[in-house]
Amino acid sequence: MLQLKNLWLQIVRSKQNNAVAEALCDSPGCSPPPQRRRRRSQPLGHPGHQDRPNGYLFKGPPLPGLARKWEDWELPCYLTSFLTVVILGVGLNAKPDLTIETWAHKKALQCLQAQQLADNSE
Repeated sequence: MLQLKNLWLQIVRSKQNNAVAEALCDSPGCSPPPQRRRRRSQPLGHPGHQDRPNGYLFKGPPLPGLARKWEDWELPCYLTSFLTVVILGVGLNAKPDLTIETWAHKKALQCLQAQQLADNSE
C-alpha cells in the first residue's frame, strides 16, 4: 500500500500539483520524490568579442578617411534578403487570380454571351 501511495505521489508531483501531493503525504513512511533541478553548465549566450559595450552596433566608428570594413556575414545576408524581396515581389504579382469571385464573373459573362447569341439567332 505504501509503494502505491509513493507511486501516486510521483505522478501527482510530476504534474506540478504540490498541494495535493502534500495532502496525501501525511503518513510517517511516505517520503516525497526528490525534486529535479535543471542546472546549466554554461550560460545561454557567449560573452562576445568586445571588452565592454561602446554604444556602437558594429565594433565602433571607422577612422577618419576610411570606410568601415564589412563583416563576413554581411554580404551574403544582404544579397539573400534583396533576392528574397525581388523573387517574392515578382512571384506574388505574377500569380494567377484563382478567387471564386473571378471565376463567377467569367461564368456570368459566358452566360450573358450565350443568351445574346441565342437572342440574335432568333
